[in-house]
Amino acid sequence: MTKENSDTTISPKTIRTFQELGLNFSLQKAITELGFIHPMPVQAEVIPVLLNEKTDLVALAQTGTGKTAAFGLPAIQLIDTTNRDTELLVLSPTRELCIQIAKDLQNYSKYIFGLSVVPVYGGANISTQINQLKKGAKIIVATPGRILDLLRRNSADISKVRCVVLDEADEMLNMGFKEELDAILEQTSSEKQTWLFSATMPKEVERIAHNYMNDPHWITIGKRNSGTENVNHYYYLVHAKDRYLALKRIADYYPNIYGIIFCRTRAETQEIADALIKDGYNADALHGDLSQAQRDHVMGRFRHRNLQLLVATDVAARGLDVNDLTHVINYNLPDEIEQYTHRSGRTGRADKIGIAISIINLREKNKIKQIEKVIKRDVTKVPIPTGAQVCEKQLFHLVDTLEHANVNYDEISDYLPFVYKKLEKLDKEDIINKFVSIEFNRFLDYYRNAPDLNVNAEKEPKSNKKERKKDKKQDYSRKEARNEDKKYNKKERDNFVKLFINLGKRDAFAADRLIRLVNKMTRNRDIVIGRIDLFEAYSHFEVKSKYVQEVINEMDDYDYRGITLVVEPVVEKRSKKRK
Repeated sequence: MTKENSDTTISPKTIRTFQELGLNFSLQKAITELGFIHPMPVQAEVIPVLLNEKTDLVALAQTGTGKTAAFGLPAIQLIDTTNRDTELLVLSPTRELCIQIAKDLQNYSKYIFGLSVVPVYGGANISTQINQLKKGAKIIVATPGRILDLLRRNSADISKVRCVVLDEADEMLNMGFKEELDAILEQTSSEKQTWLFSATMPKEVERIAHNYMNDPHWITIGKRNSGTENVNHYYYLVHAKDRYLALKRIADYYPNIYGIIFCRTRAETQEIADALIKDGYNADALHGDLSQAQRDHVMGRFRHRNLQLLVATDVAARGLDVNDLTHVINYNLPDEIEQYTHRSGRTGRADKIGIAISIINLREKNKIKQIEKVIKRDVTKVPIPTGAQVCEKQLFHLVDTLEHANVNYDEISDYLPFVYKKLEKLDKEDIINKFVSIEFNRFLDYYRNAPDLNVNAEKEPKSNKKERKKDKKQDYSRKEARNEDKKYNKKERDNFVKLFINLGKRDAFAADRLIRLVNKMTRNRDIVIGRIDLFEAYSHFEVKSKYVQEVINEMDDYDYRGITLVVEPVVEKRSKKRK
């Protein structure tokens, strides 16, 4: 059966409760305690199919639509707990999502004896994970890199898995896990079921479906590759130099904002977060340079709404399970247009209306049309609020907060006589005026002479090359984004040593893979990598001199996908041969 004649767009059916889906008593008891009542569309469509048919499955549904329960509940019900074999392998793109899926599966299986769930992911102690696997794991939830590492060490056995789930398959491929997925799937039984869940359907995902699945059942919730129906999409047009000013104005215009600001690179993410914190906003950064403890701390604060704004890269935000985001702000548009779907899908969940805002400059206008084609929705241009509009919005918010404030007389009664005495000479209007002034003056001062940040593309003179050059200079291009992590101060060039590694372009080696490999092998995030030069059969990369020996000790002689690595200083130009 071809994809074209088997793929249908499914609308929610008449299933109204989880009791109607055919789940056993233990699962129903667990999810009832979790507050599950009405299944979401993807759950209503997927669960009956997986419980009643032994089939491969491809489900296309947006991020945040309940996919973990859609595959997790039927998978748990079908597991045989009378043996110690690992029967379910769930692959996810990031450690955060891996941890979240494992936690959900543990909650679902709370009343099923003998069903163990073990998450394995990078950034955690691999020895601890090996010990957990030795005790037995009916379900392994893993990131591709870590499970492949465990398989090479013979510390995990997936040869008897009855089902493999590829969650966020498009994102795994976007992150460069194609080879890892191929290597992992090749070690599983040909008789297993494969369930693939994805928000979009790029060609690489279709290739996996074609190569590793047998006549899969296709389910599409909503329109393929489309943005969620509960999200309103807008964009602001500014000069690149005004991008940060526009961001602050957006944050001020929405006093109750609770959102994620997406940046393209780790360096930019930290830079914007630092600037927002310095300017008094309740913000923090989430990116790959943070330790796991730091990431957990930031994500915990954000989940508990101790942060209003989270500035994040696409990769870091994967697995962040937050259902009530009001806004997603694209400080930079993503390099891959389909990634916009992932970003915007983080708001507008649980039947709430969300807002996706993109801050773009003149050079990015054509991307908006491309995004509209992908999400099949209009992205509306709106004017950036003026200073007066921001002040008005803040004033109304202040009055609304005052009106609905909870007053605990038991707590403040002892202080009220003094307060009344102090303010007895002021009438009601004076008190209101002074209160508003205390709370509101900083906005009035800041926005009193605020400039208009809007750019009118039609009126913008074509000959204004100077302004366009500024936009081009300040805008992050794809090439700059890819090379961000390789930049270093030229004055410190003498502190770097050039190293040789016997991996090159013919090995599908790239700069990001090299950086990941160094981080993985050394487990030292302080190591600074300088210039990277990729050649056909080998590569050169620079490392600060104080880390050179550490890199060589950890990487030289390591078995990387069947290749024994050679890592050594480059003394002179010469050809290298693999061992």
